[in-house]
Amino acid sequence: MNDPKSILDELKKAVVGKDNVLIMALLAILARGHILLEDIPGVGKTTMALAFSKALGLQYNRVQFTPDVLPSDIVGFSLYDKATGQMVYQPGAILCNLFLADELNRATSRTQSALLEAMEEGNVTVDGVTHPVPDPFVVIATQNPVGASGTQLLPDSQLDRFMVRLSMGYPRPSDELELLSRKQKGNPLDNVRCIADRNGLAEIRETVDRTYINPKILEYIIRLGNATRSHTNVLQGASPRASLAAASMAKAAAWVQGRDYVIPGDVKLIYPATITHRLLLTADAKASGVTAEAVLTDILKNTPAPAVK
Repeated sequence: MNDPKSILDELKKAVVGKDNVLIMALLAILARGHILLEDIPGVGKTTMALAFSKALGLQYNRVQFTPDVLPSDIVGFSLYDKATGQMVYQPGAILCNLFLADELNRATSRTQSALLEAMEEGNVTVDGVTHPVPDPFVVIATQNPVGASGTQLLPDSQLDRFMVRLSMGYPRPSDELELLSRKQKGNPLDNVRCIADRNGLAEIRETVDRTYINPKILEYIIRLGNATRSHTNVLQGASPRASLAAASMAKAAAWVQGRDYVIPGDVKLIYPATITHRLLLTADAKASGVTAEAVLTDILKNTPAPAVK
């Protein structure tokens, strides 16, 4: 699997009119990151996750989070085996390649922490025994930004664990018509072919890791991060983890465009999706209607990009 276009073509069989979202999600997967989909219900978040699992040959699990979901439902638990007289580990839903955490904000903070530990550490610990998650491992989490009843919104420290935050949004009327037309012929997901396997994805990730990034571009990423920290409308700017995420995403963007080196345009392409959810705006900025997207647009405009050959 060395052609990103073939991957996107398969995904677009199930997800109509959301090419930019698909591209950013693919970049995050190639960059070894996790994805937060923040949107209203019914716009295709679950469909997108399923399409990725089919196209990339990933074992898929989904949990619909509610307040009564326990950490053991996610990471697993130990069960006494009468035949052997020993406690035997029963794997939780998280032990898969692609885990969809649906409406994560409806879970308790304790359950959220169990998931985020697996995302950060790459393993789960049950009764003092550590179990690694499969490789590759991707979490796609969703949360509804509108309905607040029974929710436990992710704090900024946990939002920072997600490489990107994306929003599907309502489709255009023409795209919605195309979606309805396809649905009359069956489930569009049935048409998504598996054109990869886990080994193929691992090879691409290694190639992305080796993509060259000029020190001047690394300095550019640092300048952008510092600009968020000193901006008058920002209370809390991008963390060093955000800079690492931006560098990884820029490498993935370069690979998707057929290059083995990063250019400043790659950084500009991925920066809003990678950084927006990590910014906390001041109270005055919020009251004035300023958005994180507008802040990043201003920063990208006023931070000179390096001239790199």
